Amino acid sequence: MVRNVLGSILALAGATAAVWSPFRAWYGGRHGSTYRIDDLFSGISATKAQVAGSILLPFAFAALVTLVGLILRSRILVAVAGLITLGFAVLWMVRQGQVTGSLSVDSSGNGLGQGVAMALGGGLALLLAAGLLPGRRAAEPEPRPRFDVPTPDTPYEAPYEPRHALPADEQPPYEPPDGPPRA
Repeated sequence: MVRNVLGSILALAGATAAVWSPFRAWYGGRHGSTYRIDDLFSGISATKAQVAGSILLPFAFAALVTLVGLILRSRILVAVAGLITLGFAVLWMVRQGQVTGSLSVDSSGNGLGQGVAMALGGGLALLLAAGLLPGRRAAEPEPRPRFDVPTPDTPYEAPYEPRHALPADEQPPYEPPDGPPRA
């Protein structure tokens, strides 16, 4: 129970960080929401994107996969969401490194920004949450049928009677005992 709660909280925090990251500075003060999703596959350009066509889209998809994974209690879906988040963040870093020649981090606001750190941290948090979640338990096997207990679909069978038993109308009459039972 505790693992489930902690894993769910960590997964939600990771998904939140991933979705929030495009609204922070990614490189040189430029927000992640201004990078087109096409730039990740064709090379980063100076063209600014609309929010719906930006790199927010894969992170929002990863958050949706996280929510579905938490509802279904699926460790695999939460791990896939973490891999999507990390994959797109690393792909962006590769493309940005190709354009600028190198990636740098400095205190003056140039280079990698807080948005990249949030995306990478969110992806790692999702992977950690997938490892922490207990996941779904296997279904318990069906119990073996008991043959000594009749089931509703089996016809009723009278108890076994020996062959030498007499029919009810031919049984000798009942005779009371002669005295108290012997000890």
